[in-house]
Formats: sequence, C-alpha cells, structure tokens
Amino acid sequence: MNSRSFFLRPFASAGPHPAVKISGSLRRQAHSLTIHYLLQGRLAEVLIPVPAASPARRDRLWEETCFEFFLAPQDAPQYWEFNLSPAGDWNVYHFTAYRQGLAAETAFTSLRFEVQKNPEALGLALEVDLARIVKADQALEVAVAAVLQAGDGRISHWALTHPGPQPDFHRRDSFIANV
Repeated sequence: MNSRSFFLRPFASAGPHPAVKISGSLRRQAHSLTIHYLLQGRLAEVLIPVPAASPARRDRLWEETCFEFFLAPQDAPQYWEFNLSPAGDWNVYHFTAYRQGLAAETAFTSLRFEVQKNPEALGLALEVDLARIVKADQALEVAVAAVLQAGDGRISHWALTHPGPQPDFHRRDSFIANV
C-alpha cells in the first residue's frame, strides 16, 4: 500500500482567490487508487454546483468548480485526466502525450464518487479501478489539482505545484506524487 497526504496551492499570479484550503490524500493498493479531497474555509466564496439529478459524463467541467487528478505511467508519455464535479458529473480523458491525442477514456462508463458538504467543508472521495487502464504493478506519477469558481465568476487554479508561467495541470513536471 502506498499512501500520501497533499495540500494544493493556488496559482499565485492569478490575483485574489477564495479564502479556502484544499487538502487530501491518495492511497494505492494494487488495482485501486483512492483519492480524497477536503475543501475548507469560506465556502460561501466558492460557487459549488448543486447535485445533479442524474450525474453523468460531461465535458468542460473545468469551467466551474471541479476537482481533478492526472495519472501517468512512469517513463511513458501517455496519461489520463479525471474531472470530478461536486454536482456528481465526471469525465475521464486519455492523452497519448502532452495535450496530444485527446479522447474520452471508454474503459470507464461510470464513475461514482461520494460528496459530503456542510457550511465549513466539502469532501469528495473516489476509488478508481486502475486495472481498467494500467497493470497492477505499474508505477504511476500523479498530479492533483482543482479549479474553483468564485461568486463573481473568477476562476482560480490549485495544484500540488505550478511549474510554469501559466496554470497548466497537464505539464508532466507537475506530476510530482508517486503511487
């Protein structure tokens, strides 16, 4: 078992952002990856989508509050992007290399995750069956990120690290967690 806690940082030069903290954990056990996010602070400053009546695969979730993570086999150019909306909507994309060969990952036809919300915190937890996309013993590099939409519509980008001059969760040098 491989377990790791994380804290996301906002992209600094993008201006003001909501007064919140984003933390969580990653845990890998053979064919399973569990990720937990915890958003705490002034949640009233964040536009959190209302729960969907029928959560479904949707595109462009990153245009509003969304939790994301990226998985890549160590020493390989391909990677997967997972988008999780607090509304329950989701998507998984496969890329053949940095921003190349974008395709919906058909190995996932549903992605169920748990969202818990109260006035001070929002938690999101997902367990992913990795056997759908990688071998059980394959080392993975992970980037963890979030997009928060403020009440005035401003978007802030949060990640483990921001290695470039612009927020870019796809940069391979931001895949700094190993599981």
